[in-house]
Amino acid sequence: MSLQNEKITIISAGIIIGIIASLLVFFGNPANMGFCIACFLRDTAGGLGLHSAAPVQYIRPEIIGLVLGSFVVASGKSEFNAKGGSSPLTRFILGFFVMIGCLMFLGCPFRMILRIAGGDWNALFGLVGFVFGIGAGVFFLNRGYTLKRTYKLPRLEGFILPAVEIALFALLLAAPAFIHFSTAANAPGAKHAAVAVSLIAGLIVGALAQRTRLCMVGGIRDMILFRENKLLLGFVAILISAFVCNLVLTMMTNTVYFNPGFAAQPIAHTDGLWNFLGMFLAGFGCVLLGGCPLRQLVLSGEGNTDSAITVIGLIIGTAFAHNFGLASSGEGPTDNGKIAVIIGIVVITVIAWVNTMQAKKQ
Repeated sequence: MSLQNEKITIISAGIIIGIIASLLVFFGNPANMGFCIACFLRDTAGGLGLHSAAPVQYIRPEIIGLVLGSFVVASGKSEFNAKGGSSPLTRFILGFFVMIGCLMFLGCPFRMILRIAGGDWNALFGLVGFVFGIGAGVFFLNRGYTLKRTYKLPRLEGFILPAVEIALFALLLAAPAFIHFSTAANAPGAKHAAVAVSLIAGLIVGALAQRTRLCMVGGIRDMILFRENKLLLGFVAILISAFVCNLVLTMMTNTVYFNPGFAAQPIAHTDGLWNFLGMFLAGFGCVLLGGCPLRQLVLSGEGNTDSAITVIGLIIGTAFAHNFGLASSGEGPTDNGKIAVIIGIVVITVIAWVNTMQAKKQ
């Protein structure tokens, strides 16, 4: 496929994904949260009882669909390949702190775009921090940073996370007593589209992301390193299509889907500094991992166990953040959260420096 055709395909996928994300809000997901990897992993962790924050507990079918959609398409295209062994514990730590940064900001890179498309200008501070964080990661990439190669593994290893997602879907449907669901009317975890709608949306996004390699971190990284805008165009398309869909829904319904401004934005705070630093941490960590949270889930569906370990780090990060008061709220960041973000920036900088120095010695 030519570069021009690749760009058309990526832009088309971005348009579809942006519309899906906007429509998921119409069908019941929280405002400006049609699709958010960080938020949905947080809710799923709460649903499994890994944290006790009652407002954010629900097994999100979108996450299940993402992994399974990627798995099905990768298998059908003979791209499923069980592999791993590239610094798994380091990836776990990076995933953990990426999530700390996301929950300081209150959203992943995907939701950052959707918040802007919904008129939440606080997310612009996050976007600037995200770009600076990616720039910090590129600084180390240019100096040889690496987490070493991956190795071919038995196929069973690659099947484990997709199998776990199927088990989670069974738990969601069966709803045994040990599964937790948010019940308060205004709780984010209690706001969700129908299970079938959410699952189908996740399957479509997972399939499209697998085929196009969509990754916002990769898009900005490639733009900085190679002046290549291919991947970045996909997220520009998501932004524009979600924005247009929000305007259309606002005009066609009695609900406001586009509300420009800083104050009174849904599930967001107005502290610009910590929005910046939260996404700086997320962007920095994601570059060192080789992809954003969305990309990690898609790679997990392709059999990449290093990405699966990263996803586990993200999940544990959500649980830790809510169990120890690190996550922000609409009222703003917590002192514990601020300390955790600073620690995260220091830890990730040390990881980047040490791995870069080790690469230079070899």
